[in-house]
Amino acid sequence: MPLNGKTKRDVLVEFRHAEILQAARRVFADKGFSDASVDEIAQAAGVAKGTVYLYYPSKRDIYWEALKGGLVALCEVLETAVRAADSTENKIRAFMRTKMLFFEEHRDFFKIYHAEFVNAGAQPGCFERDLKVFHVRQMRLLTDAIEDGMRRRSIRKLPADETAFAILHLTRGVITQRLLGLSRSGIEEAISLLFDLTWKGLAGK
Repeated sequence: MPLNGKTKRDVLVEFRHAEILQAARRVFADKGFSDASVDEIAQAAGVAKGTVYLYYPSKRDIYWEALKGGLVALCEVLETAVRAADSTENKIRAFMRTKMLFFEEHRDFFKIYHAEFVNAGAQPGCFERDLKVFHVRQMRLLTDAIEDGMRRRSIRKLPADETAFAILHLTRGVITQRLLGLSRSGIEEAISLLFDLTWKGLAGK
């Protein structure tokens, strides 16, 4: 009998997808797209190579699903945290804190995500149009918070899109520095520094 509308087969398929993608993130994070193989992904997932191909037609498809799954989860936690915050200041802080903690917890995903920026336009690359959807979702969260802050006069008048872009990429820069081992700061110290610098600029203090 179906459980929560799902049959045993549905549950098994979902489990197998998750198992393969988790293994794929580890392999892609370690070797990159070009040097990773479906054989290695299958071995890491503990399944036969043929089983992987039952779920994903190609290595490229596995890569995109591994990347997309992380981006969906990231955007969902960001949207939840930012929309729950009760002021412009807390929305900006929630965005930075949530994104930094997400990548601290999902380091394999970060390596894949980071590679897409470093190797823009190269293999496996043409995910640019697909990635833009997730970029826009994050930009929209920040732009809405900034525009609301200007209406409330909690921040000074600024070009909202350009300001959101700067915050988004400043946050990514600090995350990259930490996760590449180029920072000695603890996570809470890094979040506080990033937010303090940003908020002083926004509030004109």
